[in-house]
Amino acid sequence: MGVLNVTPDSFFDGGRFASAGQAQVRVRELIAEGADIIDIGGESSRPGATSVSAAEQLDRVEPAIREAVAAGARISIDTTRAEVAERALGLGAQAVNDVSCLADPGLARVAARAGAVLVLMHTRGELGSMAGFSEYPSDAYHDVVQDVLDEWKQARDRAVLQGMPRDRILFDPGLGFAKNGSHSLELLSRLSDFRCLEVPIVVGPSRKSFISRVDPSPPERRLGGTIASCLVAVRRGASVLRVHDVQTVRQALLVARSIEALPAAISQLDGEAEVGGTREERAARA
Repeated sequence: MGVLNVTPDSFFDGGRFASAGQAQVRVRELIAEGADIIDIGGESSRPGATSVSAAEQLDRVEPAIREAVAAGARISIDTTRAEVAERALGLGAQAVNDVSCLADPGLARVAARAGAVLVLMHTRGELGSMAGFSEYPSDAYHDVVQDVLDEWKQARDRAVLQGMPRDRILFDPGLGFAKNGSHSLELLSRLSDFRCLEVPIVVGPSRKSFISRVDPSPPERRLGGTIASCLVAVRRGASVLRVHDVQTVRQALLVARSIEALPAAISQLDGEAEVGGTREERAARA
């Protein structure tokens, strides 16, 4: 899932793709880099960000959505507002990415009516009042995995009450949202514990501040930590990775999978050799 923030104030790429022309070019770049889904958002969810009206969000995202639809891309709309989601789905988006943990149940109604996928990300409280730089009390969770699981299930159940099918709701643990660096690292370490939900797991570690708790660095120097987090997340069950650096992360995943597949391939060849002799002998018999 390639990130496209059509905003002036997102924490990493704010302002880079704020104009319609810049956003449309970036859509084509993300597709070329291998993005399976383009996640388009018109409101920053960084700590302390100012709320943006539905009308302004739509002004920002519509050119990018239209470009992505024309290119045949799969699109998710990153919004917490039902009216923005409804318009985006009407334009051709297929998923709603809600980073508010369903603060507005109307979002689920809209997604259900459209037959869309709903990504529910865990968080607590209002996004605008969230502390930044992974600042969150260490004792805010009794057990961060179990508490996130329980609270997310409550949001999922609210969505189901609005008509959203359970099998079209995806889980995102919300790294960095109402969590400190240790919380986010533990969620990644124990990500496989969420397989009990039996739904696809979405993870968004890209350039986030929990990485700087391990290696102090600004967002523009967190690519290594992003790649490491993505590799761990996939090993522990993630189905979708939400990242800014699509080509680089995709390359890392492809190489890791190729390396991991080698022992099995070698074992298979060894087995064939034992049963059927050398390659030349098998060819001669054929």
